[in-house]
Amino acid sequence: MTFEMILALSILILMIVLIMTDKMAFGAPPLLACMLLVITGLSTVQEAFAGFVNSSVIMVAGFMVVLAAVEKTSLLGKVKSAMETLVDKGGYKSYVLLLVIVMIGASLAGTGSTGYYVLILSLVSTIPYSEKLPTSKLMMPLGFATNHPLVPFNVALHFGIIKSVLEAAGYKTNVSMVKVSIVSLILSLGFLVWSLVAYKLLPDHTIAEASIEAKEMKNAKEEQLPAWKEWCTVIAFLISVVGMMLINQIGDAAYVIPGLAAAFVLIINVLNFKEVRDNMGAPVILMMAGVIGVADALANTGFTAMIGDAVANVCNNMPAFFIVFVFALLTSTCATFTGSNMGSVYIFAPIAISACMSLGLNPVAAAVAVVISGWNGGYMPIDGMPAMILGMGNYKMSEFWKFSVPMYIIRILALSLGAILVFPM
Repeated sequence: MTFEMILALSILILMIVLIMTDKMAFGAPPLLACMLLVITGLSTVQEAFAGFVNSSVIMVAGFMVVLAAVEKTSLLGKVKSAMETLVDKGGYKSYVLLLVIVMIGASLAGTGSTGYYVLILSLVSTIPYSEKLPTSKLMMPLGFATNHPLVPFNVALHFGIIKSVLEAAGYKTNVSMVKVSIVSLILSLGFLVWSLVAYKLLPDHTIAEASIEAKEMKNAKEEQLPAWKEWCTVIAFLISVVGMMLINQIGDAAYVIPGLAAAFVLIINVLNFKEVRDNMGAPVILMMAGVIGVADALANTGFTAMIGDAVANVCNNMPAFFIVFVFALLTSTCATFTGSNMGSVYIFAPIAISACMSLGLNPVAAAVAVVISGWNGGYMPIDGMPAMILGMGNYKMSEFWKFSVPMYIIRILALSLGAILVFPM
């Protein structure tokens, strides 16, 4: 390795360590890494901070605002009401319907929505124990279901990152948002199948008492938007989704449609300016923009190509499915232990793309699998949603892993298979 490669790798490692140790606010380590790239001469200011004017980042930033507006509508509240009704009925049929309802709700909230999984887990935690349908059989599957949209039309974040990593690698192609949605659906179906089978394996016991915050969330009377504002918000959301789906047809205009929709919900006062600012500048956006600069620096030093060639040599005679599966496994595992979905994706996506190109394979499937897998680890209750599930569900580690480990393997297998079927290599 050259000195430049070692230096760029050192900055990457520092960024990962800072993310893992929570020594800095989420989103800050990539910004520090970008500044170090400039100081060390590995990148110019324009190169290091190019992620902040990246078209995909601009698109996602606008869409984050639209999603925040959707969360203010009564749509998710209807999910809550339906859940309570079905729990009262009890039985396996109610369990299945609850899974489907939560997964449909995830279609609106989007993959990895913190507000949505907190909402669902808080609701489940306040439901009294029932022999007909114990809440211990609900907490784990419903908690993980919040990350699996059953109608995956809300894949803007993943779609934007896929386009970004492919373009950064110099691979020019039109990626269909509809096809990305199909891959996401296959993943969700894999999760659903496992959850249906695992019902008998889930423990039957009372769960931990709900936190004060959870109870207040359930009992609080939410301020309802006027009907016309709700309809306007939903229409703005749908226009954003359709615009992004047609990105290959309408070109650059598609990237700013979510931003225009965000401006609209601000004008009609669904969100105030502070809410728009906070969501448009959310830490996930800083993370996404910052790691683009780090990934580009690694590529410019030749490090990414070197690792890609090395992987290609090892995987030379292996099936394409195995290559995609391994990279999806590595990305999701890294995201699980570091807590950084975005950072893990931008580490492994360039390597996976480079390896596929070295082997003469179409890298789109690998890029899709790596990006989506970044949000589908979760088999270790290290932080975030898995930790909440473990604690609020009062599960033993053996009970948690009995559900989460097979779920994780099935999801990654379904994802890898779906990626190579939809995007042949």
